[in-house]
Amino acid sequence: MLRTALRNVLAHKARLLMTALAVLLGVAFVSGTLVFGDTTANAFRNASTQSLKDVAVSVQDAQTSEADPAAVSPTQGSGDRMATVLDTALAHKIRALPGVASVRATVNGQATLAGKDGRPVNADSSWQNLATNYLPGKDGKDSRFPLKEGRGPSGHGELALDAKTARQAGYRLGDTVRLATDGPALTKKLVGIVGSDDPRVTAGGTLTLFDTATAQKLFLTPGHFHEIAVAAKPGTDDRELTSKVQALLPEKGAIATSGTDLAAQQSRQIVENTTSLTKTLLAFAGVALFVGVFIIANTFTMLVAQRSREIALLRAVGASRRQVVRSVLIEAALVGLAASAAGFALGLGIATAMRPLLSMSGAELPDGPLVISPTATLASLALGVVVTVLAAWLPSRKAAKIAPVEVLSSAGLAPPARSLKVRNVLGTLLTGLGVAVMLYVSTLKASKESNLMIAMLGSALTLCGMIVLAPLLSRPLITLAGKVTTRFFGVSGKLAQQNALRNPRRTAATASALMIGLALITGLTVGGHSAQRALDEEATQGLAADYKVSNSATRGLDTTAADKIAKLPGVAAAAPVASANLDAQGTFATITGTDPNAFGNAVELHFQSGSLHDVGPGKIAVSDEFAQQAGLHVGDTIDADMSTNEGTATESKANKKKLTVVGVYAKTRAAYDALGTVADVLPTTGTTTGTLDNVLVKAEPGKAAGLEPKIRQALGNSPLLKVQNQEQIITADSGSLTTILNMMYGLLAMAVVIAVLGVINTLAMSVFERTREIGMLRAIGLDRAGIKQMVRLESVVISLFGALLGIGTGIFLAWSAGSMTTSSMPLYEMALPWAKLGLFLALALLIGVLAAMWPAHRAARLNMLRAIQAH
Repeated sequence: MLRTALRNVLAHKARLLMTALAVLLGVAFVSGTLVFGDTTANAFRNASTQSLKDVAVSVQDAQTSEADPAAVSPTQGSGDRMATVLDTALAHKIRALPGVASVRATVNGQATLAGKDGRPVNADSSWQNLATNYLPGKDGKDSRFPLKEGRGPSGHGELALDAKTARQAGYRLGDTVRLATDGPALTKKLVGIVGSDDPRVTAGGTLTLFDTATAQKLFLTPGHFHEIAVAAKPGTDDRELTSKVQALLPEKGAIATSGTDLAAQQSRQIVENTTSLTKTLLAFAGVALFVGVFIIANTFTMLVAQRSREIALLRAVGASRRQVVRSVLIEAALVGLAASAAGFALGLGIATAMRPLLSMSGAELPDGPLVISPTATLASLALGVVVTVLAAWLPSRKAAKIAPVEVLSSAGLAPPARSLKVRNVLGTLLTGLGVAVMLYVSTLKASKESNLMIAMLGSALTLCGMIVLAPLLSRPLITLAGKVTTRFFGVSGKLAQQNALRNPRRTAATASALMIGLALITGLTVGGHSAQRALDEEATQGLAADYKVSNSATRGLDTTAADKIAKLPGVAAAAPVASANLDAQGTFATITGTDPNAFGNAVELHFQSGSLHDVGPGKIAVSDEFAQQAGLHVGDTIDADMSTNEGTATESKANKKKLTVVGVYAKTRAAYDALGTVADVLPTTGTTTGTLDNVLVKAEPGKAAGLEPKIRQALGNSPLLKVQNQEQIITADSGSLTTILNMMYGLLAMAVVIAVLGVINTLAMSVFERTREIGMLRAIGLDRAGIKQMVRLESVVISLFGALLGIGTGIFLAWSAGSMTTSSMPLYEMALPWAKLGLFLALALLIGVLAAMWPAHRAARLNMLRAIQAH
């Protein structure tokens, strides 16, 4: 039977081509994902290992040891600079320990540069813009940052950049660099360009180096550090040295970690991060393979039908049913193995291309060699073979049921149609259960994990039910489509309808492959479009201001920012906005502090009682939702606690105030839950002097266009400044959603490509199956153009049937799951993107036409007499 299977594969290699391609693409997706995951993890691991080279013990400030030290927010010029217990004296004590080879004391912060063209570099991800101190050794060089040009910084007016940052910003040695850490812009001279293997830098961040005194002044206090890295002498045990270092540290404020443990922690974090990405990509690869199952099953079903006499002859000469099953499964395994091997090779190309593609979208990854692990290789090959064999299992069972007596049957006799009753009942039950689950999901108002799992289960049941019901649904829909094709294309249209209806199982399987891809894409499109509209509306809800001015760093804007902007010509109003936590007698909320007069010009508030003019010192307005939650009414006085839980007992007591409710307004994003004065809110924002979240700027009529550069100049032209108009605010709020949707479209496109192969495969094998019929049609007068038109119309009808099922199912799933977003997106309402849905139908039409090109050409070129004689 092995020889028989091998002979069948070689004899029908053209008919198995599309099946092999479907497996090849699915396996390529899987292998590419696995290899990419291993490669990325290895690149991060190597970069991390390199950054920890020669680090036997790391002593970190307790406030930053649990996070990235570079994530510390600098507080330049505010008087609130951090103080750590890691100082010069402690560094000297550690250096004196036996077994210590050297000590490296570092200061870490963030610095955002303005490029040579004046535009901020990586300002939207300022947390990636690393800054640290350059520590020259006896030779005047820092081994961690090897010099490529110039020298290291040695004074407060100098800095060095890594080569990638300098190139990105357009700077050369000797240039004056404009930057900001957290306040106004600073200028320093570029004296050196260095190399860096820090994974945070190679993955898209920037690196700025200062001398130690300057770094301490910017990010800490003189003589203090964020981290002390200890290098050990040869033969020294890391853990033993860690214990000695820990003994020197104060009881609180610092922690010592061995280099081995630190490397293990980073390795675990890398595995967690890359595993999450790999699982996401594998989920889409699974969809592609699932679609491929329909093509494989269709192919082997048709091959079994076409070889029924051959199989009957095998049975007649002694082959058992088990041997027939084994023969078909071996045939499938051989096809799966060959296709999987080719798919794995293609997957290596996909893995290589993934990194630059993700880098283009902003998710830059460190460089590293391609890692091909035995696990990825074996898993990819095994998956391809197993999927192919499982898909061929039902056709093999049908083959085993062919009786030996069928060897005497006529070659032209069509196989008897099997009843669809059991299938229809099962499909109805699955679909009904799926719809019931999704209707329950439509009542859920939160997108917590348990609700998402229920939604995924309901979606899977609904899709599976539609797949099982597809043969039943095909008859009315294709009959309706057939009336259109018959009216416009005559006999060819009528024949196309009858061919599509001839075998509803085959038609349904072909259309289902396309349905799955379009259902998922439609669901994403409808949900994404609806969420986009909600985000756009929320971003500017009630906002009448022309500009929103904020700071890319975490600290916010100086309290004088609004006054400076208000003095500019062309500015009608500049409303300062600060926010704080508010505990109103056990009900927690966020209070906005502002200048009520200026705020009234910048924001449209609709008061149900009271007015904005009533707001003043000790007097607040509350939103209708917060009023209902806390049971508040105009005239009520509340004991409000606005403490941050970080200050002293005296400060906490000062943040407890009696506030009188003087108005209730319809909730808007611009005003949070409550609205008070800056004087009441600013002292409770967590720092001594307080900071503003943003400033809302309303321009005088016709003066908005030229205000942005004036606002930047008035506030020191810091690279950290964000001056956004309403369109930019909307883009900033919804940009990440657009990026995610585009990535998902790209991943799901593989499933649609495989579905197209399924249509081509079905039509090509259907043409072979109907060779005699096509010959007879040619003999009674249907010309070649008519034959081509018949095949094309059949393809279009099948594609449109799959598209209608997919689009309809996708819309239902998006509607039922959309309610879960209302807790995080109160303005969410389902909105159908009619233009895109129309595009999907047009795409299905195009798929039908393109998929039929080769089968139609093949059918039209059949020799009439030979076709009639075919068996």
